[in-house]
Amino acid sequence: MQYRPVYIKNSLKGEKELFVPVVKGKVGMYVCGPTVYGEPHLGHARSAITFDIAFRYLRFLGYKVRYVRNITDVGHLEDELNEQGEDKIAKKARIEQLEPMEVAQYYTNLYRDMMSKLNVLPPSIEPTASGHIVEQIEMIEQIIANGFAYESEGSVYFDVVKYAKRYNYGQLSGRVLDDLLSGSRTLDGQDQKKNPVDFALWKKADTGHIMQWRSPWGIGFPGWHIECSAMSIKYLGLPFDIHGGGMDLKFPHHEAEIAQCYAAFDRAPVHYWMHNNMVTLDGQKMAKSKGNFISLGKMFSGDHPLLEKAYSPMTLRFVMLQAHYGSTIDFSNQTMKAAEVASVKLFRGLKLIGGLQAIKSGNVNDDVSNRILITCEGCYEKMSDDFNTAETIANLFELLRLANKLKEDQISVPKETLTMLQNTYRSFLTDVLGVCYENKTSTQDELLPDVMDVLIEVRQKARANKDFTFSDFIRGRLSDIGIQIHDGKEKTAYEFNKK
Repeated sequence: MQYRPVYIKNSLKGEKELFVPVVKGKVGMYVCGPTVYGEPHLGHARSAITFDIAFRYLRFLGYKVRYVRNITDVGHLEDELNEQGEDKIAKKARIEQLEPMEVAQYYTNLYRDMMSKLNVLPPSIEPTASGHIVEQIEMIEQIIANGFAYESEGSVYFDVVKYAKRYNYGQLSGRVLDDLLSGSRTLDGQDQKKNPVDFALWKKADTGHIMQWRSPWGIGFPGWHIECSAMSIKYLGLPFDIHGGGMDLKFPHHEAEIAQCYAAFDRAPVHYWMHNNMVTLDGQKMAKSKGNFISLGKMFSGDHPLLEKAYSPMTLRFVMLQAHYGSTIDFSNQTMKAAEVASVKLFRGLKLIGGLQAIKSGNVNDDVSNRILITCEGCYEKMSDDFNTAETIANLFELLRLANKLKEDQISVPKETLTMLQNTYRSFLTDVLGVCYENKTSTQDELLPDVMDVLIEVRQKARANKDFTFSDFIRGRLSDIGIQIHDGKEKTAYEFNKK
């Protein structure tokens, strides 16, 4: 089978590369999932939707994709960079007086529910860190045996300085070891490390620590970085094709993953690294301390002082798709409302385009036909160019414009062209981009376009019957409430008066 060429911007090299899978026809993709100690938020949605698109499109092209997205339920400390503080899940369990796995299960279920609302497909495999302690211990033992880790007072640390003498530490993030060493400071409880930049592979558990397992080095728990190395290799082999995650994971998490793999197996773990960019709210980074942190639940209910209304999961998904995954997305009520209108328009286009029929009489319009074929091909070209959803959406709007022209001008195109239009529009909107609509009662905002279509149709019939008094009455009443009617040669349009 011949596959369409796909280009991926490889974060490891900072440039687009032709995607060539390790095994022809198959793709192994691993994405860092959530740490399940709190409500899922916009950052979780950005990453999940980014790699849902990659998953969908590669399958659409005919690849057999094994998509692994983990659940971090142990090992992620409060101060992840300096590896200090409590385990995030253990702290939540202590505060809520619950079992740690009770906390993890609750927020795992909530995360899955929110992803389902966003029409994010479930991964092929969803492993947990706590369910793969054995694999992590085995990999740590291999790193120790190769001389790149050391035990210290019941903990095991990765020897970054020794590793850097043989391998390129910082190849993904661009961090320079000398700069990291000069900028390091000694922190409480870290005197057991040889170097401040060394990171934990296994941490000794204090007597009061409520998450702990037996290991060759005593009772403890795994470090955050080792879990993804162990689980990705277990389910995808070595090396595998694509590793994804948020931009904030480049350092230290993904850099540590690369180092651990070289230290254990003398091989790179993955061929293509993909990183989605961050999200902001009204131009500012989201943070609970700033009061601008919005969970997905609050976004969908509208129960937040910064939200003017509730926004549907599909509106949020569409906002994500309107920007390339490598660019920053800024959320605002204005952005969300615009996306709501645009997504509804595209989705309603399915009915229009699906209902088009070939016209038996009339000359074939080659110009329109060629434009349709070029735009259909453009959907493939843009998605194959580093999963550019923004440009793909632009092509879908162009297809919708051309479809309206076919209907209104009664233009004839070859049946094959019409079939291509219908299949491409439906496939890319619903199968690739994952745009669908929830079964729910329509809101007033969603009903407005339908109401306006009815009013415009009634007014056009009045004009056709030369009943200009009634026609002007409709125009005047709409103008009174802030809606301006524009009669064009081809169709009647409307807009809200700018006040």
